[in-house]
Amino acid sequence: MATTKGMNLTLKIWRQKDANSKGKIETYRIKDISEHMSFLEMMDVLNEQLISENKEPVAFDHDCREGICGSCSLHINGEPHGPDRGVTTCQLHMRKFNSGDTIYIEPFRAKAFPVIKDLVVDRSAFDRIIQSGGFVSVNTSGNTQDANALPIPKADADKAFDAATCIGCGACVASCKNASAMLFVSAKVSQLSLLPQGQVEREERVLNMVNQMDDEGFGNCTNTGACEVECPKGISLENIARMNREFLKATIHSEE
Repeated sequence: MATTKGMNLTLKIWRQKDANSKGKIETYRIKDISEHMSFLEMMDVLNEQLISENKEPVAFDHDCREGICGSCSLHINGEPHGPDRGVTTCQLHMRKFNSGDTIYIEPFRAKAFPVIKDLVVDRSAFDRIIQSGGFVSVNTSGNTQDANALPIPKADADKAFDAATCIGCGACVASCKNASAMLFVSAKVSQLSLLPQGQVEREERVLNMVNQMDDEGFGNCTNTGACEVECPKGISLENIARMNREFLKATIHSEE
């Protein structure tokens, strides 16, 4: 039985020793890559090749490799997470490329996402935004009410669940010409503001999270829509509109 020949690829990869060093694109050639490999498996093969040649492997973020954790964050041929839609980098497969292709691989680019090494960026700005307001103070353990005792309209529940699918990968920031984090922040604000459990801190939450977002150096939203297109979880721009309304109401009430 005939065997399928693997792909031969040219990889143009951003290499940077550390946050204070100047980076550059370096070229690598890799052979016999199966179309059934994930993109990160291809990167593993490259690193094995580099290690065998006594060269420094390429540093890149990854963890679950199941599209859940949001760790994998590569800018592939000018697109966050690559040419596929509704997938993270770890879910991107090499069948999306052809033998002989040149693939450019860079870290997510944003002032608030400084490069740590090679393709790894510091996304702790997202953590600080969550710490500023992404929580509830109501009792969610112990003597909690039965879920059916708090009726929630299905439309609200569906919107909250959709917003909650955000994995905080940062593709929205990397795709935005302004490096805006409003899709991420609005998803977290919407997730809690639509549910009864999130009502106690509702106004304080949106004010604190938006202010922290601005303090981190993210840009403003100008409704380009690239964030929604590149988001691996399909988070809707409607969340940004909802957050803007929440922020306006909270600002008015805080001034009364």
